Amino acid sequence: MPDTRLADAVSSFRPDLFAGRRVLVSGATSGIGLAVARGFAALGGEVIATGSSAAKLAARKADPANAGVRFEALDVRDPAAITAFVAGLDRLDVLVNAAGIARPDAEYDDATFQEVIDVNLTSAMRLAMAARPLLAASRGSVTSFASMLSYLADASVPAYCASKTGLLGLTRGLAHAFGAEGIRVNAVAPGYHETDMTAPLWQTPASNAAIASRSALKRWGQAEDLVGAVLFLSSPAAAFITGVCLPVDGGYVSGNPTEG
Repeated sequence: MPDTRLADAVSSFRPDLFAGRRVLVSGATSGIGLAVARGFAALGGEVIATGSSAAKLAARKADPANAGVRFEALDVRDPAAITAFVAGLDRLDVLVNAAGIARPDAEYDDATFQEVIDVNLTSAMRLAMAARPLLAASRGSVTSFASMLSYLADASVPAYCASKTGLLGLTRGLAHAFGAEGIRVNAVAPGYHETDMTAPLWQTPASNAAIASRSALKRWGQAEDLVGAVLFLSSPAAAFITGVCLPVDGGYVSGNPTEG
């Protein structure tokens, strides 16, 4: 089913929509970031997907499903590494900030809290600032991944909630800071999607059913369900859209938690 959803999403766009355009996706060795990288590659984009796990990078490079995606190591917690990485590019049209972590029940520890903020929020600022000159030259775009927890609370992940809420403010601020240079800055807010991060929930029948029941579409999302929104926000069809966050949650946030 996920492969079908990805094919359906990309088939909604012109096949060469991103031909001749370079796309950088952080946190793209698994889950949502990987699905997004594949989506851009399917539409002709020159895609660079980054991650920090050597094992995951090697596995993704060996997977024929990732044809057209170039995988590179990048620790988004390292400002110098980001600066050097982006300095090695001669062009960039699209930046997608997909790097993200959560540490349930551990984020009240100061060091863990800071790590989550660093990966989820600060890295998006670092990458956007490093890429700004290239994106200005191409009149490109930035899309970051917020979350339904930008709007809702989960007491087990205070740093995750804070970082994803912070991305909304960062998106609005950068949209106005970069707008005069022709750079658009937006965000996407996933709901509950079946990824490695959410596995403890969707693999547990009770929580799986409760979450699906609150959703308007009565199901969990797949990583591939997010691809179309990112492709759209990065395309000429969204030429006058900036500073917004598009929820892609199957209607979860708008649902009534007392029903179902």
